[in-house]
Amino acid sequence: MELAILKHNGEDTGRKVTLSDDIFGIKPNDHAIYLDVKQYLANQRQGTHKSKERAEIAGSTKKIKKQKGTGGARAGSIKSPVFRGGGRVFGPRPRDYSFKLNKKLKQLARKSAFSYKAIDNSVFILEDLTFDAPKTKSYIDLMASLSLSGKKTLLLMPDVNKNVVLSSRNVPKTKVMVVEDVNTYELLNADSLVLCEGSVSKLETLLSK
Repeated sequence: MELAILKHNGEDTGRKVTLSDDIFGIKPNDHAIYLDVKQYLANQRQGTHKSKERAEIAGSTKKIKKQKGTGGARAGSIKSPVFRGGGRVFGPRPRDYSFKLNKKLKQLARKSAFSYKAIDNSVFILEDLTFDAPKTKSYIDLMASLSLSGKKTLLLMPDVNKNVVLSSRNVPKTKVMVVEDVNTYELLNADSLVLCEGSVSKLETLLSK
C-alpha cells in the first residue's frame, strides 16, 4: 500500500511511503481483536468495589423478637440481609480483573486493527512533527489542514515530543501516542490514523518481531 506524505499544511510533499502488507494488508482477525480489547478494558478496572456482608455489619446480636406467636416470620438478627441496613448477600469483593494474552495474539490484533484502518482509507502520513512551544492552536490548525477537525484522531509519533502532547491535550477527540504504546483499543476507537513519517519504520520493526 502506497500513500503520499503530507506537509503540515495538508499539501502533498511529492514523496510517497510504502506501508507493509504484513501490517496494513492482512485479513483482519476479529476474535483476536475482541480478546485484546477485552483485556485492555479489563486492565482499566480498579477492582476495589466492596460491600459489607452480614458478618461485617455493626449492630446488636440480640434476637429481635420471640420465635413464635408474633404472626410474622421468625427473625434472629438485625444484620440479616432481609432488613434495611443489613448485610448484602454475595456482594462484590476486591478482585483483579486482568488476564494474560499471548504476545503473538496481541500482535495479530494490532495488525488487524491497522488493516481495518487501511481498508477504510483512514490512514494519513505526515511529515515528522515538532512544535517549538506547547500551543493548542497549532495542533488545531494542523488537524484543520488535514480536514480532520471534529473527528476522532490518533496521531502516532516515533518519539515522545512533550510540546505536541501538551498542545493536543485540550483538543477534544484527539490523542497523541508513541508507536511503542499503541494498542488495539485506541486504534479502533479513532476514526482516522495519522502516522508521522518516522513512525512507519518503527512500526514495522515493532510488529515484525
